[in-house]
Amino acid sequence: MDKYANFKDAVDWSIDLAEVTLLQEIVHIEDAIGRVLAEDIVCLKNLPSFNNSAMDGFAIKSTDAGKRLKVIKTILAGENADACLKDDECYKIMTGAKVPNDADTIIPIENVLDYENNAVTIKESVVKNACLRFKGEEKAVDNLLFSKGEVVTSAMVAILASQGITMLSLYKKLTIAVVSTGNELKEPWESAREDEIYNCNSYAIISLLKEKGFEATYTGVVPDSLEKSITFVAGLKSYDVIITTGGISMGDADFMAEAFQSNGLKIAFHGVNIKPGRPIMMGKMQKTFVMCLPGNPLTAMVNMYLFSLPVLHKMQGSLSIYHDIDIATNSKSFKTKSGRVNVVLGWYKNGVYEVTQNNKYGSGMITVLHESNCILVTDESTALLSEQEQVKVIKFNCLYTKDQVDLFN
Repeated sequence: MDKYANFKDAVDWSIDLAEVTLLQEIVHIEDAIGRVLAEDIVCLKNLPSFNNSAMDGFAIKSTDAGKRLKVIKTILAGENADACLKDDECYKIMTGAKVPNDADTIIPIENVLDYENNAVTIKESVVKNACLRFKGEEKAVDNLLFSKGEVVTSAMVAILASQGITMLSLYKKLTIAVVSTGNELKEPWESAREDEIYNCNSYAIISLLKEKGFEATYTGVVPDSLEKSITFVAGLKSYDVIITTGGISMGDADFMAEAFQSNGLKIAFHGVNIKPGRPIMMGKMQKTFVMCLPGNPLTAMVNMYLFSLPVLHKMQGSLSIYHDIDIATNSKSFKTKSGRVNVVLGWYKNGVYEVTQNNKYGSGMITVLHESNCILVTDESTALLSEQEQVKVIKFNCLYTKDQVDLFN
């Protein structure tokens, strides 16, 4: 057992080994969703850029509360009205319209006592500056809008467009090669006998990467031959990341570790004291980050979530690299094996965790992933999770910017 890396150490080593890409490119905001900012963005135009009305109503001087005022002008959105109020006068104004500097309060139409014959009666109780949006109150020129490392969202695009910013400096997308191993594999478009296996790992991994904002290239299946594996790996050194599945256990046809080492791989760890997912290897081959995952579909995908995605997000320059961990109430008791870290699939909803299939599924199963939306990670001493016990779960769909929560404390 001592020859396998501790789970927490392996996660930390992986993230520490990852280096942020230095390559950048200029991209239009329409094509920037899910991409990572390579520089800070500051406010260029005050938000809002002028004092404006938050309601349809009347722009008045707050000192005129309780009076009947003459409406001298209607100001529409987009108009630029000069200040011209005299005693006992006000403007009628529409939402978003610029407020002249001789008015300091907006009274919504529904809040006046009456309005007829171009005159309006204002209530006695008036709050100065009500319904008035001031220039720069949301963001002022030179305020920080977004930080380097933030992932671009549609909400951010709205703000960028309001600033007249259409081109962004983003980190160039990582180039990722996805590789499968094994002579027994058939591609999904090929005809497979009953005793042959379709290659689902590569397609699952590429789809997961796409869901998370990455692009990957499927480079094929490496045959179970050391010589061919060495040659194949040598052709992948132009990629930023290589992700393989299978071929790194202790079998007679498991050549990937040796093939990578023959190409200069420096291994960070090979094997982690975790179930499922123990046969995992990570390291650096010159400038290429190598992630060798188990061959079973379930363990390959679990390790993608636990190890690979945080590394990839860091390499892509994102601030959001840590697992988003929630505290949940375990809905029913189940057993795990002590002496190792157990990864248990489950369903998390409304603060409650329910274990998938009573934790009685095999590492080669596929459908259990579809039945789950989170992972529970035990410590090495845990043999039983009791009903109503508080547990920590890693949700599949979230990463967080703050330091990773300790799963075991």
